[in-house]
Amino acid sequence: FDALLYKGGNAAFPADRWSYTQSTAEYDRFYGDGQTLGYGLFVAGLEVEGHPEQPLRVRYIEPLSPAAAAGIVRGDTIVSINARTSAELITANDYSVLTPANAGDTLHIVFSHAGVTRSVDVAASVYALKPLPTSTVVSSPSGRKMGYLVLKDFLSQALGPMDNAFAQFKAAGASELVLDLRYNGGGLVSVASALGSYAAGSSHSGQVFATLLYNDKHQDSNSVNRFASYASALGVSRVFVLAGQRTCSASELVVNGLRPIVNVVLVGDTTCGKPVGFVPASSCGTTFSAVNFETANANNEGRYFDGFNPSSTCSIADDLDHPLGDVNEALLQGARLYADFGTCGGSAAARETAQAVRKPGKRTTEAGEHQGMIGR
Repeated sequence: FDALLYKGGNAAFPADRWSYTQSTAEYDRFYGDGQTLGYGLFVAGLEVEGHPEQPLRVRYIEPLSPAAAAGIVRGDTIVSINARTSAELITANDYSVLTPANAGDTLHIVFSHAGVTRSVDVAASVYALKPLPTSTVVSSPSGRKMGYLVLKDFLSQALGPMDNAFAQFKAAGASELVLDLRYNGGGLVSVASALGSYAAGSSHSGQVFATLLYNDKHQDSNSVNRFASYASALGVSRVFVLAGQRTCSASELVVNGLRPIVNVVLVGDTTCGKPVGFVPASSCGTTFSAVNFETANANNEGRYFDGFNPSSTCSIADDLDHPLGDVNEALLQGARLYADFGTCGGSAAARETAQAVRKPGKRTTEAGEHQGMIGR
């Protein structure tokens, strides 16, 4: 499989670093059932790569996972996993221990929470994902109502909660929208298109959200995804996207698809740069996700292989000291400030911190996560 991948040679297209294989059972469980086998623990490994003297922090916990049941939360500091210290994990830049082979595989985790060190045993299991774990209405400093939601994966299981969230925003009179896609590696194009439609509003129904473009041998497969009409659609003129290196693939499609019709303000860090997607094919128990198509928006803009960049004042490092959705969390706070003052208030130090952890040209998927743009 790897020998068949595109190795580069065309200046417009970098070498393929995204195609991969997995068991069909794993693929169907994730993209079909909305479930995964794992611990549900995700660390900020990218942020400390090459710096074993730095603390290894927990950045995200799946709400229904074994790690959540064990009491581990965002912001906790990992001391050791299976007797390997955080410094050893960072030095090796290898977090594969967080991806179990079988249900029942157990991690012995020593971690610190609020200055208190604890140890827990966490057994892997198949658990239900919660692709939209948080939605709420927050206010800007001047009192503007802002709908805020976290979308972790674009799975069909997100559609019901998405409709409920936007109905909540509309009922509250929200005039601004914040999409927290900082950890969203993508998923189904249809779900990305639905999110864009809820943001854009019914007045844009029928307009082009994204075009999927195949090579010259498969032009008959080219297809257009259009904005749809939803009763609870918000219809804002500006959308804040909280983003970073893990914002990838179908989540970048939302940014690109909305840009021709609304003002998209990125807050955080540069996105991963994956304007291509898959039509997975399965054979003999293995599913092959090979790059099949590229994407473009209504203005025929695509090929954003360098990712999307926030403006200088909105380049802000991830804030692991606050839960997602906390109004004092740095990225959300930046969006709240921008809504009133036209600047995120990011300091030079914050920009330097964000830039220091950036790993351009690298695949940024991590243990237990997916970077996908699935053409359905």
